[in-house]
Amino acid sequence: MNLQNVDFPTEIVEEGKAKVLVPKLEAFVKLPSEYAPSKAPVFYNPVMELNRDIAVLAVQIYQKMLRRQISICEPLTGCGVRGVRFALEVKGIKKVLISDISEKAFQLAKYNVQINGLNKHILVKNEDANRLLGGYGAPHRRFDVIDIDPFGSPVIYLDSGIRALRDDGLIALTATDMAPLCGVHPKACIRKYGGKPLRTEYCHELAVRLLAGCLSATAAKYDMGVSIAFSHSTDHYVRIYANIKHSAKKADESIKNMGFILHCFKCFHRETTKGLFTVGLPLRCSECGSELNVAGPLWLGKIFGDRFCDLMEEEIKRRMFKHGVRITKILALIKDEIEAPITYYVIDKLCDALALPAPSIKKVVEILKKEGFQAFLTHFNSKGIRTDASAMNMKELLRKAVVEHATSFK
Repeated sequence: MNLQNVDFPTEIVEEGKAKVLVPKLEAFVKLPSEYAPSKAPVFYNPVMELNRDIAVLAVQIYQKMLRRQISICEPLTGCGVRGVRFALEVKGIKKVLISDISEKAFQLAKYNVQINGLNKHILVKNEDANRLLGGYGAPHRRFDVIDIDPFGSPVIYLDSGIRALRDDGLIALTATDMAPLCGVHPKACIRKYGGKPLRTEYCHELAVRLLAGCLSATAAKYDMGVSIAFSHSTDHYVRIYANIKHSAKKADESIKNMGFILHCFKCFHRETTKGLFTVGLPLRCSECGSELNVAGPLWLGKIFGDRFCDLMEEEIKRRMFKHGVRITKILALIKDEIEAPITYYVIDKLCDALALPAPSIKKVVEILKKEGFQAFLTHFNSKGIRTDASAMNMKELLRKAVVEHATSFK
């Protein structure tokens, strides 16, 4: 195959069942602080292998739930590794369409499709993502699955992506712009996602909920409803998988899941309220009387689906992924927090504020349950606990945990 436009250092790597030609990343880095994937002529990030592993799992579960062949579109394919893996590793695929606006990426993706023997299964295009998706918005042309994994925010592709999705289709979105979503650049988050972030200890959950809320609001414009099948926060990004239903009634139901999270930075109190308007929201903390800060509007509904998570946990046992052990741990934590209260407390942060040594997470969970509260670990933070205990209760129980810990060593 002609690779004349691929005039840069490359190497063959193996990922899942795929062998792909990718940019040799070390050739494009001059300083240790430089981010190699963004310097290469074609985007490829080996760190996102776990993301792609979970994508294979999620798409396979979606296909099994539909019990028919499915079509997939990946409009920002880079070197094509994700699309190639879908075709090789997901059973029940009818067709895969991958595309990239970059000519060099297009050539590399075509080559990778060829060397994996997938010319009859994958169609490769060289188009702008929104233009490509816009051409598949008509009935009978839409996809079952659309995977949007950009460098940065996915919001500029939401309108065209949603319209190119079949009824009950699955859209997968990655957001790597964590600074806006976690409140470092709140104006950028408001512009892009239509919701205000907060720099709280549970900002990664807020990021998922802001992304889900933006998706829900966008889908509602087209009389479509959203339900979140799965989500996760890993490393430097958040990821959601959502089913889209073509129904004005479902759109109305989705909008009912929108609301605000109110947070007190003085005493760590937090509460939620549904609705799209800030008029009538409490201004003062009910525990300490300080000013409340507001995050939202954002998604207050479920961010994990029970059945979907069960099936993913079963499916991972049949797979031999490089990151299989880590994924299994993530799924186990997520399964436990499906029904848990919204937001979580980070024990180290609370203890720092109270000038206390941090007890073990296991000890805090044990005390919470003993006192009659719910207590769940969370995949969002290894020091985080979801609970229905108030901030005041948490502080009292942490003091108790520290005293008990000290007494046990006397």
